Parts: sequence; C-alpha cells; structure tokens
Amino acid sequence: MTRSIWKGPFMDALLFKSKFSTNLTSLNATNKIWSRSSTIPSFLLGQTVLVHNGKEFKIVFVTREKIGFKFGTFVLTRTFTNKYKNLKSKKKK
Repeated sequence: MTRSIWKGPFMDALLFKSKFSTNLTSLNATNKIWSRSSTIPSFLLGQTVLVHNGKEFKIVFVTREKIGFKFGTFVLTRTFTNKYKNLKSKKKK
C-alpha cells in the first residue's frame, strides 16, 4: 500500500536542518543519512551524501533522475557473491 497523497513524501526531520540546505561539496560528517526510507528531496540536487547501509556509509551523488526515489534504492545492503565462480575455484583445489 502506498503513502497517502495528502501526507506528502516521507522525509526524516534531519533532512530539514540547515546543514543540508546549504551547498556542501566536500564529504564530511555533516551529510550522513541513516534514514534509507526517506524520499530524496529536490534541495539535495547536485550534492554528495553518505547513506548508511547497515554496516557502513556508501556515497550517493544526487542527480535529477534520483529525486523522488528513496535513499535505500541506491545503496545495496547485501554483497553479491558469484556462487558459480566460487564452486569452480573449489573444484580446482
């Protein structure tokens, strides 16, 4: 079920602080985002943010196409391992 239109998109309260509304170009501790379920707002356009994936922070550069999506869609939480390649290397030993 989707979110009601009259509520608007969900954005964490930390996104509205003044540290995100200013033009930040360097990667520092002020632009870390823990809320993966927040919608990417338009005032972050052209900025680089660090999004937490549960273990570490991943770099996400906000472009025009990413606005309106969730932060979590651009940061994977699971590492991909190629099982076929692992099986092939075990057989050689």
